[in-house]
Amino acid sequence: MTAIPGSVPFVLVGDLMIDIAAVTNEPINYASDTRAQISVRPGGGAATTAAWLAHLGEDVHLIGALGDDVFATLFREAITGLGVHLHASTISGTATGTCIVLVDATGERTMLPDPGANQALDVAQLTDALFTAGAHLHLSGYTLLNSATRGVGQAALARARARKLSSSLDLASAAPIAGNRAPIWAALDQVDVLLANRDEAEALTGLADTNAALAALAEAVETVVIKCGPDGAVGAQGNLRCAVPALPAKVIDTTGAGDAFAAGFLAGWCAGRGLPEALAAGVTEATRTLSRVGGGPMAP
Repeated sequence: MTAIPGSVPFVLVGDLMIDIAAVTNEPINYASDTRAQISVRPGGGAATTAAWLAHLGEDVHLIGALGDDVFATLFREAITGLGVHLHASTISGTATGTCIVLVDATGERTMLPDPGANQALDVAQLTDALFTAGAHLHLSGYTLLNSATRGVGQAALARARARKLSSSLDLASAAPIAGNRAPIWAALDQVDVLLANRDEAEALTGLADTNAALAALAEAVETVVIKCGPDGAVGAQGNLRCAVPALPAKVIDTTGAGDAFAAGFLAGWCAGRGLPEALAAGVTEATRTLSRVGGGPMAP
């Protein structure tokens, strides 16, 4: 799709990965063989959100780092083919980031990531030409959680605030947050929109109750969204609280559903839609991913 005239330019900073997914309909036979459907395609939280934003017709710029291998070529061709403007440095002698994705019979995924070239993301890539007034910055939480790239994530948020861009942060993954909450909490005062799933919100706040976690996070960020899987999503914006239900779906693979949600929500939020409408748009886009293998609208 072509960009919508007058739409907000989106600038995304984060992980550029190749996902090697193994989808199985039976329990994994540890130390033996388990039949699976294998696919190889571009992935990574920032890249998948960028892909869905472009699919929605938005003007999208993606900043990241790739290796100098065949996976880098695959990634470039797939993401630019969707209309994403890719601003990726090439790190010589380094492999492109790769993730093994194990998807079980329920559609739930477990990820084994190797960040590869993503570790070499550099603050020099945050050019003034991209951080223009009126644009929106979306940052992958992985960038803050990885000590090698944390400074770039912090610089991106500071640059956005200084140049009057709105900004959003996707928490990305519960396990690394539980191990080190500080980098995320330190960034929240520079974020306009915070996106998390239930596990991530619990890991960050230490609160197992979704509404309690939402309330705690809403004290730090103006707009907070918690994705609740089969229970839809809840959001807070100032004093407003609302919830939207999930849509019926045949679940094959949950990979990238949260990233697709982010694309739908942010496209609506940046267009000035109300919180309930933006939440519903997020749920709609997340639902599109569930009945297929892979997280984005990217060809294998």
